[in-house]
Amino acid sequence: MTDRPTLTRTLPCVLALAALTTCLALTVTVGGTLGDRDRLNDWYLLDAVLFALALLLLRRVPDRQVVPLVLAGSLLVAGVGLLAPPRTSDDAYRYVWDGRVQAAGISPYAHTPDDPALRRLRDPGLFPAGGDCTGWDHHRTAAGDCILINRSDVHTIYPPVAEAWFLAEHPFGGGVRGVQVGGALLAVATTGVLLAVGGRRRRAALWGWFPGVTIWAVNDAHVDTLGALLMVAGLGCAARRRAGAGGVLLGAAVATKLLPALALPGAVSGLLARRPTRRDLLLLAAALGTFTAVYLPYVAASGVGVLGFLPGYLKEEGYEQGHLERFGLLRALVPDSLAPWAAALVLAAVALWVLRRGDPARPWRGALLVTGSALLVVAPSYPWYGLLVVALVGLDGRWEWLAVPAAGQVLYLEGGEEVQRAAYGAALAVVLVVSALRGLLGGEPVRGAAAPKASPEMTKA
Repeated sequence: MTDRPTLTRTLPCVLALAALTTCLALTVTVGGTLGDRDRLNDWYLLDAVLFALALLLLRRVPDRQVVPLVLAGSLLVAGVGLLAPPRTSDDAYRYVWDGRVQAAGISPYAHTPDDPALRRLRDPGLFPAGGDCTGWDHHRTAAGDCILINRSDVHTIYPPVAEAWFLAEHPFGGGVRGVQVGGALLAVATTGVLLAVGGRRRRAALWGWFPGVTIWAVNDAHVDTLGALLMVAGLGCAARRRAGAGGVLLGAAVATKLLPALALPGAVSGLLARRPTRRDLLLLAAALGTFTAVYLPYVAASGVGVLGFLPGYLKEEGYEQGHLERFGLLRALVPDSLAPWAAALVLAAVALWVLRRGDPARPWRGALLVTGSALLVVAPSYPWYGLLVVALVGLDGRWEWLAVPAAGQVLYLEGGEEVQRAAYGAALAVVLVVSALRGLLGGEPVRGAAAPKASPEMTKA
């Protein structure tokens, strides 16, 4: 039976969490879509306020109640994302298609979705028949057919582990709802890993209750969630000196969406300040070996076609000279022609700092610094890239980094160079100011048990 003091300290958090999930449910059902985005900012702002309130009240919850409450909240926050079809991204439809193509025994890198050779795989779920084809997530193929898959005239961009996940999801409905359920399972599993790996369990709510999990991981079902789960598990293994398992998981994370490669310097934090150990080399070799091994079957089937749309994507998204739509903050300081080089220099400096000064007992801290800095430098317009940052915040507790995916969300909805600089400039200011204050005050970001200490084997190195 729950005593009155415990109830008094827990009930306010429960009510705030209920308000958050209710607001998120309304966000994904009546809060607008990418084609009707005027209302989205207001709903997202309210979600963020309730999220912050729930986290503050979680600090008062007795320790023994934290784990069940964090898990229950994670289930609710993920579950409400299933209440509607994707609202702000149509990437999930490509996942469905790639899974269907593989289930038919065809390499996903071999054909584009609008290829007549795959016409037998079409159904109304992805190729609506009739109608005016004017929805925000409706497109026309070169032949004039209506399709829900964006960029239907290009090959898939997703790496092999992501493709294997799409194939695994296919038997469970073969439609977008099955992909969303997969996203929900991944989101809750990530919360579970954070609770198991992190030394301070309240921090797991920074991921599990984060509104972006509802929107990006579940409703829009971005496969970045799988990369986040594998990355967190890999860093947890690295912290426990299970180098082989950590390397395999991190290699699989990179072979899901490439961006988790930014976590690798954190996984071998402090490498340049000591003699490299067998575990360091094993982790890096396992990561590289896993990444290579999962590509081999697809390379055998499709050759260089496994690169898919990646080169075209980099050009389209503004990462090439003469067509820059990224590096918004840097382009305010250096000429456009130097922006990519300046970005590479900044990221190299941050990675080297982590490799020299990073804490091997907390590999996620260095991973967060490198990953968050990369997003600040590149300033992408896709907020779901920030799911990696949110997962790392769930380990490290430095909540100020949540401003980075928030900046991506603002840019995604509003667009424009001025918005890019203002949003990411504000995020950079939040990170710098809060980090400086934390350093001056000497405080830890979230109350709870002590973080794991370095093992004797770490200190020997």
